[in-house]
Amino acid sequence: MKQSVRYQRILILCLLLISVLAPIFLVSNKLSNFSSSSGDKEFVGDLPGIKFKTDSPKLNAVQQELGEGLKEPVLVVYKDGDSINSLVDSNTEGGTSNRVIERKVSETDYDVNGGNQLIQMKNVSAPSERKEQLQQPTEKREARRGTDEKVKEGKDQVIRAKAYLTFAPPGSNSHLVKELKLRIKELERSLGDATKDADLPRSALQRMKSMEATLGKASRVYHDCSSMATKLRAMTYNTEEQVRAQKNQAIYLVELASRTTPKGLHCLSMRLTDSYFSLQPEKREFPNQHKLNDPDLYHFVVFSDNILASAVVVNSTIFSSSEKEKLVFHVISDAINLPAIRMWFLLNPPDQATINIQSIEDFEWLATMYGSALNMQNSRDRRYSSPLNHLRFYLPEMFPAQNKVLLLDHDVVVQRDLKGLWQVDMKGKVNGAVETCREGDTSFRKMNALINFSDPIVAERFDPEACTWAFGMNVFDLREWRRKDLTAVYTKYLEMGMKRELWKGGTLPLGLVTFYNQTVALDRRWHILGLGYESGLGRGEIERGAVIHYDGVMKPWLEIGIGKYKGYWNRYVKYDHPYLQQCNIHE
Repeated sequence: MKQSVRYQRILILCLLLISVLAPIFLVSNKLSNFSSSSGDKEFVGDLPGIKFKTDSPKLNAVQQELGEGLKEPVLVVYKDGDSINSLVDSNTEGGTSNRVIERKVSETDYDVNGGNQLIQMKNVSAPSERKEQLQQPTEKREARRGTDEKVKEGKDQVIRAKAYLTFAPPGSNSHLVKELKLRIKELERSLGDATKDADLPRSALQRMKSMEATLGKASRVYHDCSSMATKLRAMTYNTEEQVRAQKNQAIYLVELASRTTPKGLHCLSMRLTDSYFSLQPEKREFPNQHKLNDPDLYHFVVFSDNILASAVVVNSTIFSSSEKEKLVFHVISDAINLPAIRMWFLLNPPDQATINIQSIEDFEWLATMYGSALNMQNSRDRRYSSPLNHLRFYLPEMFPAQNKVLLLDHDVVVQRDLKGLWQVDMKGKVNGAVETCREGDTSFRKMNALINFSDPIVAERFDPEACTWAFGMNVFDLREWRRKDLTAVYTKYLEMGMKRELWKGGTLPLGLVTFYNQTVALDRRWHILGLGYESGLGRGEIERGAVIHYDGVMKPWLEIGIGKYKGYWNRYVKYDHPYLQQCNIHE
């Protein structure tokens, strides 16, 4: 009895041992088969089963060169949009984990979509490390791409959709036509006025995907590529013509605005003129008139018909000067604006400086000797035909007692003391100016862009590669000017230019030929140009300049003036003055 019980126990223990060891043996056998080469081949063979989205760009890869002894690179997969989802499962809510293929695939190339670009996979790392590898190249490529990529893509989709609509028969109301019109309307509403991807609403991306799907349908219906190319070419041409016409209209309107006197300035001129004629004659005179002919003082000449502009030039020069009592301003205007400008400076005397306001009519000899030349300007632009713009060529005759003067245009602001210009070595030349012949500068000008070198007389006398310079802040040695009789040279070239087109309108081309080989270059910091147009000047460069010039049509006293540059001019305007308040002239 005891022996039978013992046999039963041995049998039970054997069965238990078999039940424990058998699963271990089976599992180990499975594992060994799983890691065998045949298993690798089966696993790799399943890779083509991974589906790629057809609406996403192809993956970029570097095709490996064939050769012995070359090491295989670690896989780097570039992602673009949603295409990375084909390799990385990102939907954790669906029950799948965020994991990348973690198998070692040796000496195996995977051909994407049958193309010639190959991705070579080897030693794929853990998920966290793998994500870093995927993100790094993506971030670099995103940095290279503009922030308006999605905006451009959306606008391109709208253009393509409109092109497809033109292929539909007139009056067609098919399902595809309705869908295209709907997608266009939705996408245009989503894009709005956005210029950057950050400005796009969340719905824009979804509507772009819907539009892409609709465009795919349209491409299958309207598959004639040549017709599409012709239509897009025609649309491009029409759009370019519209842009060209709008640019021309914008240029015309800006030019028109630059020639128009603002309502506030007209009001100011009328009020000041009325006040001036209400004064007694003895109260219309300026003090310190005995200094006007003193050659040892610093003489500034300003030609202007603008009250505020001339006031800013005078105020900024005085404010920046360390010897205000030595400053003498000669402001020359026309007969219409003379009373208003005189009244302004009578109400706002220039501190310790001396000022004199004169009219063209005060120089009686000018009309007798040079009246015909001054009236020869036939330009429709008053800025070019105004005698005030050409009086700079008669400075020696206008100021016979002076040896040196500093000419300032009325659209400049002085930020530094200018007395150093009187110590500049003129080297026997007549004109001291800042050059504008350095390529890449905002003020760069070429001689042949202003002067017609196709004329044999011009080609013989001047070099098209000669350096140009700027009007607006010029030191003139009047003694050398008189000795070389450059006023007669100017008159001769002016008459030549009236007989045939030798140069563009304005005084700069005439100045270039009159003072040809008679100009000495000044340090560039004396005169900074480019504030009257979108020149891209930086704040540091502007503030380093001794004189800043609003050359161009966008003057700071006009509504079309550039806002970021107006502040340098506004600081010298007395906006709290009663007359400016009454005429609604504000900063």
